[in-house]
Amino acid sequence: MFLSDKLIINGYKRGIFPMAESADDPYIFWVSPEKRGVIFTKEFYLTKSLKKIIKKNEFIIKVNHNFKTVILCCSQKNEKRTNTWINNQIIDNYTKLFEKGLAKSVECYQENKLVGGLYGVKIGSIFFGESMFSYKTNASKVALVYLAALLKEGGFKVIDTQFITEHLKQFGAKEIPKNTYLKILERYIDQEKTFPTKLKKNILDYFN
Repeated sequence: MFLSDKLIINGYKRGIFPMAESADDPYIFWVSPEKRGVIFTKEFYLTKSLKKIIKKNEFIIKVNHNFKTVILCCSQKNEKRTNTWINNQIIDNYTKLFEKGLAKSVECYQENKLVGGLYGVKIGSIFFGESMFSYKTNASKVALVYLAALLKEGGFKVIDTQFITEHLKQFGAKEIPKNTYLKILERYIDQEKTFPTKLKKNILDYFN
């Protein structure tokens, strides 16, 4: 199946999202998990160890500065990720969504080099997280914390993580049945919020 930016948005609104079998597969398929991973922004949890890391200010955080590079980095294979579901169709169409102001990226830099980040799409008061990457220890974690702070600042209610992992559980991610997810989707998908590009206060103040 071929993808378009409009199809992606319509898919999210119906509770489905696109993936490819591999980076080399030219087609996509739609996924509708029986159990969905979510993080409610008000329940986002920040561990003491990660608070200490953030206080060190090891990373410079930028928002929407280099979306295309972020998604390309997320699509790359590495020692931990031997396959990837991000193909050229996905890269091209999410880049179009970025150009329309719907897709967003949060990026971590060290010495002007991109070392970690994430991207996703905002609709209503939901942020649909897609993927993240890290070339430096804790870079993707810090990007996720910064995202959560931005979403709290903007009044967003939910981060849709699609699936759940041990990595995400430490931030308060939980698994919910599809029918519960669809009710959340119905409740928040039309509550339009503006995605902020800067925080108005110290990042740790959002998690006290």
